[in-house]
Amino acid sequence: QVQLVESGGGLVQPGGSLRLSCAASGKIFDIDRLGWYRQVPGKERELVASITGNGVANYADSVKGRFTISRDNAKNTVVLQMNSLKPEDTAIYYCNAVIYVRANDVRTFWGKGTLVTVSS
Repeated sequence: QVQLVESGGGLVQPGGSLRLSCAASGKIFDIDRLGWYRQVPGKERELVASITGNGVANYADSVKGRFTISRDNAKNTVVLQMNSLKPEDTAIYYCNAVIYVRANDVRTFWGKGTLVTVSS
């Protein structure tokens, strides 16, 4: 099985920064896309940012210019650097990974989530 473990959430004031990390471990043949989603109570989970295996990043319009996603393929990790945080960024952030557990067996995995609270 594959596990995704997130870290780095917490409380930050508006305008501040946080860095979220996610490490994948377990039965991994290869990792395709990695991403971060977020969800607030009563709303659907939404994509924040994603990055392909060759490093092409995609961002939600609401975070462009403030958030940066990166990955370390050797360590099976993905990082979301969040700057200029706003109260509306408050949510539970989930790591997402599209992973080949075998050469012809690709699956989607989710982390348990980490809470980010932006408040003064």
